[in-house]
Amino acid sequence: MALQTVAPRIRGFICLNAHPEGCARNMQSQVDVAKAYAKDAPGGMGHALVVGASTGYGLSSLATTVFGYGARAVGVAYERAPHGDRTASAGWYNLAAFGRLARDAGHDVAFVNGDAYTDAIKAQTIELLKRRGAKLDSVVYSLASPKRTDPKTGVTHASVLKPIGAPFVSKSINLGSDEVQTVEIAPATDHDIEETRKVMGGEDWALWMNALAEADLLAKGCRTVAYSYIGPELTYPIYRSGTIGKAKEHLEETARALTVDLARTGGAAYVSVNKALVTQASSAIPVVPLYISLLYKMMKAEGSHEGTAEQIGRLFRDHLAPGRTPALDAGGRIRVDDLEMQPQIQRRVFEQWNQVTTENLFERTDYAGFKHDFRALFGFEIPGVDYAAPVEVAIALEI
Repeated sequence: MALQTVAPRIRGFICLNAHPEGCARNMQSQVDVAKAYAKDAPGGMGHALVVGASTGYGLSSLATTVFGYGARAVGVAYERAPHGDRTASAGWYNLAAFGRLARDAGHDVAFVNGDAYTDAIKAQTIELLKRRGAKLDSVVYSLASPKRTDPKTGVTHASVLKPIGAPFVSKSINLGSDEVQTVEIAPATDHDIEETRKVMGGEDWALWMNALAEADLLAKGCRTVAYSYIGPELTYPIYRSGTIGKAKEHLEETARALTVDLARTGGAAYVSVNKALVTQASSAIPVVPLYISLLYKMMKAEGSHEGTAEQIGRLFRDHLAPGRTPALDAGGRIRVDDLEMQPQIQRRVFEQWNQVTTENLFERTDYAGFKHDFRALFGFEIPGVDYAAPVEVAIALEI
């Protein structure tokens, strides 16, 4: 037994620990949403693979494919086990809880824990899928990492958050001091742009799909999806028009290339443009926490706010579930950011943007909600959890 009282250890946009009971309750909530959204959906799903399955959109995709559509699923993630007095990562506890819930409900799930960018983990996953007799109906690619080592060259590439062409000056929140500040970020070099493409673009997604195809693990009609974001003009310089945006353009190019091959057997590859949500990655992007805080204030007031579980539940229900035909925009993308981008919502966000100061931050925005959602990612501030009580932190992940 390794009982501990676990309190959050947060530095800026990084949380260094996680609460196992809080993560388990989060997982139960996601499962409940997945079931609700798929209640009236047609048909079932055979096999699913989720690459990047332990947090965020990937975790919600795992919950939706398994509990919504009955898929036999494999999730790939790279998470830290508990060690001594150190808790496991939130993703570890998420998957441990998901595995228990799935198996108790009679679902067939398995996990691979390791660096999904490597050839070794791809090979390990392929061998597992072969042993399970899988022919994949759905492949979700949801990796997010600041670095990636190219398995062909051995070179490690690091992504950067930078504008292109000119410095970027804007408001942002200092997450350490809760102050509204002005940030200035120097423009990217060509090297920065290429580094970010290597990490955040579609190269690894294509490597996964090609490896699965070569192993004859894709069912007829297999559909694969990767996740992206566009956002409003307020965030364009640091996101869509910046280094990350260039990488996401490459992701879209990859989807078109993969579709050429998948279409031969009735399948396709899609990029789903999702809503701005609180994640450890989004918290690291200047301007985005302030934008999200304003956005959530407006969307919650209108009743249109969604979390990751609702976003992915809607994505599959309306676009990717068996029997559904995805609705695409002019760029060939699925758009489940449609509620975020409603003109009246964006107009209100823009109206408030220039009026927000440190003094009125909590009044004019939902920054309190942003902070809550960030802590909740790691199992903290979850209703019903007694954080004063010691909990078992040495929880195994049943692979």
